[in-house]
Amino acid sequence: MEYVIDREKVRMVMETRDIKTQAELAERMGVTKNQVSVLLSSRSTPIKSCYQKLFDILDVDPSTVIKPREEHRAERRAPRKRLINCTEDDLFADYVDTAKVTAKRSYKSIELFAGAGGLALGLEKAGFSAQGLVEFDKYAAATLRENRPDWNVIEEDVVKVAEAGIRSYLPADCGEIDFLSGGYPCQAFSYAGKKLGLEDVRGTMFFYFAKIVNELRPKVFLAENVRGLLTHDGGRTLKTMIDIYEGMGYRCETHLVHAVDYGVAQKRERLIIVGIRGDLDVKYRLPKVYDKKLVLRDVLQNVPPSPGEKYPAKKEKVLKLVPPGGYWRDLPDDIAREYMGKSYFSGGGRTGMARRISWDEPCLTLTCSPAQKQTERCHPEETRPFTVREYARIQSFPDEWQFSGSTSQQYKQIGNAVPVELAKAIGLSIIDVLNQVENQ
Repeated sequence: MEYVIDREKVRMVMETRDIKTQAELAERMGVTKNQVSVLLSSRSTPIKSCYQKLFDILDVDPSTVIKPREEHRAERRAPRKRLINCTEDDLFADYVDTAKVTAKRSYKSIELFAGAGGLALGLEKAGFSAQGLVEFDKYAAATLRENRPDWNVIEEDVVKVAEAGIRSYLPADCGEIDFLSGGYPCQAFSYAGKKLGLEDVRGTMFFYFAKIVNELRPKVFLAENVRGLLTHDGGRTLKTMIDIYEGMGYRCETHLVHAVDYGVAQKRERLIIVGIRGDLDVKYRLPKVYDKKLVLRDVLQNVPPSPGEKYPAKKEKVLKLVPPGGYWRDLPDDIAREYMGKSYFSGGGRTGMARRISWDEPCLTLTCSPAQKQTERCHPEETRPFTVREYARIQSFPDEWQFSGSTSQQYKQIGNAVPVELAKAIGLSIIDVLNQVENQ
């Protein structure tokens, strides 16, 4: 995969650094304005070809395997533990083999922003007992009730739940909550040049999530979000969240996890924040990556029939020309120009346009609609979008999990979900932490 500098993101970062023009940027860099123009050109690549090949072979984003040189130097200066006659367990000491994790007891959990149940179902498979699931969307809430009539589905705005106190929505005998989870939207904060506290971010969904964490004081919490939170507002949004969590008495760490590493046939990334209550002397370990990486062929066999969108005739005619694993660059140039329009001349690879997935690769990240022009996901053989049940399979939902609402509502619920098997793996890694607490 080739990379280019995102000019718009550079412009946004320049604004935060009070750099008004490319000429000023060039002056600070000690280069000419023309050199800066070359650096920012879509024809230029910021990564040497040998490194690009390394990332391609490993199938990783560069940010997952690089780190600041100063961090590397600090690690080299630190005393190292010698591994003599080490076992595989020694080599993976910072990871937990989830195949060996079993809950020592039934751990009680709460989920906010529950959606259609991808995270909740994965946590259930891991061994959690849900005491309450907050979801405001009526279709997603109906999905939860249809599949788990015994779950306490709280169909309410999380703002109201947080302000009223979530305890008022839970069973009277609920007792202590071991774990709280949820995926709130990524929203910017107003900094005003100071370190922010919880009340300073009131009105954001993060505030209401954190408020409920502070009310329940669970042993562990999990906040999951999009990868973009890592760089949102130059990384300051995430830093503020961590500062606030730590101010509430939680030790936090962040990790970028890849669904394809945990039994999901999809290249989907999620950022997770794991918070452990400060009075607990336990360690969090990421789930060890699975040996087998699934591809579409592994998950789209004998899929039950279900509704699905169709392409307009003109679009179908174009996509019939694209081979499995191909995209717009595989089209004849005149057809590609007409299909792409102005996007043909824009920077970047735009590999999601006119994209047909191959049987022998994981799917690209599913979106809320299966036929968006910029993020096309065409079936490997038939010229059509994936059906609802195919969408669900790619997200690792079991066939018996039903979705409420119209076809478009079902696509939306599935596309927004955390893949079930990814949720299960993370859930087991959290249970490993709670088991450590039980052993103390």
